[in-house]
Amino acid sequence: MMILQVQGVSKNFGGLQALSNVTFDLPEGQILGLIGPNGAGKTTLFNVINGVYTPSEGRVIFRDKDVTGKKTYHMAHAGMARTHQIVKPLNDLTVMENVMVGACFGREGHNLKNARKIAAEVLDFVGLNERSDQLAGSLNVGQKKRLEMARALASHPYLLLLDEVLAGLNPSEIAHMVDIVRRIREQGITIIMIEHVMHAIMNVSDRILVLDYGQQIAEGSPEEISQNPKVIEAYLGDPKLAQRLMRGGE
Repeated sequence: MMILQVQGVSKNFGGLQALSNVTFDLPEGQILGLIGPNGAGKTTLFNVINGVYTPSEGRVIFRDKDVTGKKTYHMAHAGMARTHQIVKPLNDLTVMENVMVGACFGREGHNLKNARKIAAEVLDFVGLNERSDQLAGSLNVGQKKRLEMARALASHPYLLLLDEVLAGLNPSEIAHMVDIVRRIREQGITIIMIEHVMHAIMNVSDRILVLDYGQQIAEGSPEEISQNPKVIEAYLGDPKLAQRLMRGGE
């Protein structure tokens, strides 16, 4: 089953063409890596998919329903969740309360009692259970990244959009987060993952989609992408570097 179909999506902001005719299908249960230089349109594509923006052209099909232009809360109720490149915790609420928000306003709309139970399970899954009573604003960057992921997971999504969850993390934190991403997929959740940490995205993704200046320049397996001349020229820069990335090195 194709959980997501993006069909000829373009997005203009005045005279700026942020996306141009982006088209791909995402099978259920896969991890799709989304890469490209800064300003390539990756987060804009996320914003079109989950309802922040309505595309100027094209359609978004989610679980066989046309959801083009639906509001973000409609997408949350339909089973789509996301994290943000710049973390957005509810700083004046506790870690537990932040995650409960996801359970209350996700696709199942749980009451507070059930939401607390779900939040406790998810916090244990991401390794934040010991900080459940802390204010979210007191967490460090790595912990806030895991909190955003936990809040999204508490909504019990079918599709999870991860926007640079590895940015700013040290090597051990990156390894931990990659392990969490793999375990999320093992639960049957489909993932699209924007990332610049190339050795991680190349080794965790089933397929890679590459954007450059809003254009879709390549799609394929990590091996195919690492050898694609257009991708090397636009983003990876060096064929030898691309091959090292496939082996897991920087």
